[in-house]
Amino acid sequence: MMWPHSVNAAEPGALGVSNGSSEETVRQTLPDSFGRDTPRHTVQGFISALGENDYLLASNYLNLSKSDNPTTAVREFKQALDAGGRFQPDLQINNTPEGNLTDQLPPSQENVGNISIGEKSVPLLLERVVSKQGEQYWQFSTETLSSVPEVLENTEPTLVSRYTIESLEDKKLFGYQMADLVAALTMIISSFVLTYIVVWLLYHLLKIVYPRVRNTPLPVPDKVILPLAVVIMALILSEVMVYAGVSVTLREPVNRFTEIASWLAITWLLLRVIDAIFTRAVNLSYKKNYTERVSILGLLRKVVKALLLIFAVIVIFGNLGFDLTTGIAALGVGGLALALGAQKTIENLVGSVVVVADSPVRIGDYCKFGTYEGTVIDIGIRSSRVRTLSRTIVTVPNGDFSSMQIENFTSRDMFRFYHQLYLKRTADIEVVFKMVKDLDEFLNEHYLTNQEWNQVNILELRQDCYVIQLQAYINANDVMEFYDKQNVVFVDVLNQVAKYKVEHALPTQQLIVNQAELEHHIENNVGGKNNSENSDSQSESAEPLENGKNTNHDVDTSTDADGKQDDAIILNKDVDSNKKDKASNKKKEKTRKAEAKKSQKSRNYALAKRKFKHAKKNFSLSIWNQP
Repeated sequence: MMWPHSVNAAEPGALGVSNGSSEETVRQTLPDSFGRDTPRHTVQGFISALGENDYLLASNYLNLSKSDNPTTAVREFKQALDAGGRFQPDLQINNTPEGNLTDQLPPSQENVGNISIGEKSVPLLLERVVSKQGEQYWQFSTETLSSVPEVLENTEPTLVSRYTIESLEDKKLFGYQMADLVAALTMIISSFVLTYIVVWLLYHLLKIVYPRVRNTPLPVPDKVILPLAVVIMALILSEVMVYAGVSVTLREPVNRFTEIASWLAITWLLLRVIDAIFTRAVNLSYKKNYTERVSILGLLRKVVKALLLIFAVIVIFGNLGFDLTTGIAALGVGGLALALGAQKTIENLVGSVVVVADSPVRIGDYCKFGTYEGTVIDIGIRSSRVRTLSRTIVTVPNGDFSSMQIENFTSRDMFRFYHQLYLKRTADIEVVFKMVKDLDEFLNEHYLTNQEWNQVNILELRQDCYVIQLQAYINANDVMEFYDKQNVVFVDVLNQVAKYKVEHALPTQQLIVNQAELEHHIENNVGGKNNSENSDSQSESAEPLENGKNTNHDVDTSTDADGKQDDAIILNKDVDSNKKDKASNKKKEKTRKAEAKKSQKSRNYALAKRKFKHAKKNFSLSIWNQP
């Protein structure tokens, strides 16, 4: 057995390294074949060997002298542990080769529990043993083993041994005694039922008494009854099984899973309590109008829950036997790699802290950001959610949300009343000026406006109206209250305007037609037809006057269906008539010209009316729209 060590020690010596340091390094790296490197592994290995009823293997975990019988020593030690042995929880037993150096014991000793039977109490001590080969490992100390016979003198038959049915004796299931399994299962169920009933009664009693004392309802919900019952059951179950005398080989695994269940229940209970505490804090914030705290409380609640869950997972995996030191180190390396690959996620996490700390918006605020606007309903760890006016929900990553320009409408300390009046230009300017001056004083003295900025002025002179601008600020808690107050101001302003001789300018549309272009267009469209229709009549009519002389031909005049003349041609037959006839002819000529002109206008109007659709494309139009 010594030969390999000597060979290994010679090799470093050939390289110029001292044999002692090399041999010590080799010894430290060699694991113990029985798993006794740390106090925790020693306890777990001993319990496992007892569970397999391998007393010879279990004796390797006891520091026995050469005179001790290994089987007898293990049997007596197990009997003492069954009667009143209590090991510390696995996570409280040190898991390093050096042990716990901060306790008040020597560096070579470690306390892992105690044996209490009656008035006798013996500590369960481990001691570090150095073999002849220089190997170091942990075993139950000689001091503890020497005290076991004294403890056993006070032992009495346990409850399990007293009330075990004969048919269950010496029968095993899954390597455990049937009597111990039945006893453990009975105690688990009975403890849970009894604990649940007691907690339920205490909760409802407190629910009745608390409002009478504090005049407020009990802030703790009834959802805490179940996890609280599990926690209490896990705390008392270990002592109940020790008192009943359940075998240590079954008691330790049950205690391990009971502890896991207790941690789950504690986590569950704390989550319920955290929800109750933060819900109460949020309600108080709204009640005292500290709405800026709501977002901080919401984010803090999620962070606390996340940390609690991480801690619970670490503890549970530790109870299951995983090495937490290696796991945490691996988690740190993996976290660094994850951070490098998830920069956007980390950016959103930092953005959530910025949004909560800077508080540009809070939950319940109406804001505008980017192309969206709506009410903030949640500020989470990764993203924020906003409900738009269309009742949809927009989820924005906090990294982007914190870098946007956010317009918060809820943070307004007052609301702006800004509107315009349109008055016709027919109103007297003096009246308009007096009205503007009176309205300015009226808004300044109105009971709904403040003194921030009240002003009425003539904003613009348009071709068809005066534009009067009204501006003021109104104190209101929210937009609904502002709208109600704005309606009152509207009515009061309109009543004031009604006292003056002014008219409101309504939206109008004006059409202007160029008469000359219209007549020219009508003559072009109708002239061709008239020329063709009158060509025959013109061939028979009298020739026009030439060189200012009258002809001797007679000309007939025709009238239309209404008795109006169609032609306005007047011919003089005799230029040598007397003056009386000339005066009479002139008078008749004037009358005929007037009638002909009137007839021409009537005919032009009728033609324009029939051909308006064709002529409107060539019109010259000008349109004004009144705003």
